[in-house]
Amino acid sequence: MKDRVTTPLGAVTLLLLLVAVGLGLSSPLDVNQGSLVRLMFVHVPTAWVSYLAYGGTGLFGLLYLMTRKRRWDRLAMASGELGVLFTVATIVGGMLWAKPTWGTYWVWDARLTTTALSLVVYGGYLLIRAMIDDPERRARVSAVVGIVGTLYIPINYMAVEWWRGVHQTQTLKLLGKVRFDAAPVYGWVLLAATIAFTLLYLYLLRVRGILAARDEAREERELMNDLQGDVSGLTPHIAGQGAQRGGAQHG
Repeated sequence: MKDRVTTPLGAVTLLLLLVAVGLGLSSPLDVNQGSLVRLMFVHVPTAWVSYLAYGGTGLFGLLYLMTRKRRWDRLAMASGELGVLFTVATIVGGMLWAKPTWGTYWVWDARLTTTALSLVVYGGYLLIRAMIDDPERRARVSAVVGIVGTLYIPINYMAVEWWRGVHQTQTLKLLGKVRFDAAPVYGWVLLAATIAFTLLYLYLLRVRGILAARDEAREERELMNDLQGDVSGLTPHIAGQGAQRGGAQHG
């Protein structure tokens, strides 16, 4: 079946990424941080997408447990991988922002620590998948781990409120009175960047899911070929034993 979604989605994603880059580079300098404020247009969207990806891992895992369809397991795996990828991007972007503003690349602030620990949580999820060979058992166990792992998302999000440190509070506050804690001039740029990165996640999720489906199909074909080879190898042996028994009876 011809894929009518992936290529157009990729094209729209690329276009919006270019628009976001253009808006970001043309945005005015911040009074205090100067051009460093533009790191926000990458740092905040990658953090958002990491939450989205980890939530997707739990959601797809739940859908697998409800339906037992392998498609959901593949998407859960893909979303977990993308969550780790975007978390690394969030940490790297934050370190580049921290050095000129805090004077160091890293401090054991609550938000930084919980973000780093999310790599441990979902790195463990991917490790569990790699350690279990049986596909059905791997899907069941990893689905449960992925669902439990989603409980970590609000902990990471609220870390700056519960344990105040050097990290600023949320740029976009979603609890209580929703508000955007940044200059209004940056709001549209950040919105465009967030939409672009969200579409990038969806595009990469779809591509990774397609590749995983192809890998599964190839493994199943190889398994069937191995089984057919074993059966073919046994057939002459069984026929030979039958001929020997027949000759013995005639003798």
